[in-house]
Amino acid sequence: MSTNVFAQREQPKNLQNFDNKWLHFGFTVGTNIMDFTIVNADNFFDETEVNYIYGIENQPSVGFHLGPVSNLRLGEYFDLRFLIDLSFGQRNLTYYFADTTSGTRELSSKTMKIASTFIEFPLHIKYKSVRINNFRPYLIAGLNPKLDLAARKKIKEEEMPKIRLKNMDLYYEFGFGIDFYLTYFKFSTEIKYGIGLFDIIEPDNTQFTSSIERMNSRMLMLSFHFE
Repeated sequence: MSTNVFAQREQPKNLQNFDNKWLHFGFTVGTNIMDFTIVNADNFFDETEVNYIYGIENQPSVGFHLGPVSNLRLGEYFDLRFLIDLSFGQRNLTYYFADTTSGTRELSSKTMKIASTFIEFPLHIKYKSVRINNFRPYLIAGLNPKLDLAARKKIKEEEMPKIRLKNMDLYYEFGFGIDFYLTYFKFSTEIKYGIGLFDIIEPDNTQFTSSIERMNSRMLMLSFHFE
């Protein structure tokens, strides 16, 4: 037991000078879950204004992201990170309403599949702990401007009715991860949560947008960095 403990304490360090580089690059891949935060309008469930909509259900789904990583050393414990990511995902909104087009009130639902393709420009501050053998935990936080390339995509006739999203958003993000120093490169696992600051619903004078006061995006990301 004493031999094993001693060996764990005295592990040879890989990439001993890696963190002394003022600038290094890599790439990231990962998976994400996109979601909405919805605030109902004051006239929600008002039969005279929103045509009997009585429920909106948000159904998040799993997507993925990838892109390059650049890291600028600010000091022993701080780095500045800049990424250019492509994120792909989908969010489903199910509206429940009482349809009166036939002259009688019939309960029905409509599910909208809202796909998004984001190009992102996150800028983060990374705070690193003291290195322990060949791993180093860290915290990360920053801002992430996003451009939704699919927001202006033409809606097919069979998809109607369907709401549109605004193509610009700004997220604030925070998370944590662990750097693992391997023989030839540094591998990191990271969990990050992002919340959109802008109201992203595009008003279209229909019951589907007038029933929502505000809608913000959320995203949970699991990333794997190779540097």
